[in-house]
Amino acid sequence: MIFLRQLDVVLLLLALPIFIVSGEPLLGWAATTVAWIGQKALQAVLERKAAQEEDARRFFGFMAGSLIGRSWLLALTIFAVGIVDRDAGLAAAVLALAVFTTYLVISLIMRAPQNHPERTS
Repeated sequence: MIFLRQLDVVLLLLALPIFIVSGEPLLGWAATTVAWIGQKALQAVLERKAAQEEDARRFFGFMAGSLIGRSWLLALTIFAVGIVDRDAGLAAAVLALAVFTTYLVISLIMRAPQNHPERTS
């Protein structure tokens, strides 16, 4: 289960040799990797803080703020890399899309209800 939860990070590590062999700009890989791992660390901290909240509004505020802030962190990183080097920005965007898609699919699978109630209609 831990392997599945960290499959996005594994994908980042597997992308490095692909970037090297294909001659893609390593700046794109490095920027996406740093931003992705940074946003995952931020997510863990904010989820722990949100879990300690007793007020539902503050809990959802932390969760929504975390989602929006982490998305902006990744997007701004890609834009900044793209300003420095267009090819690296494109490589960063494609890698970020692949990593996010992997993360989203795994998150949905891990949160799927284990026991489906029988429908009786």
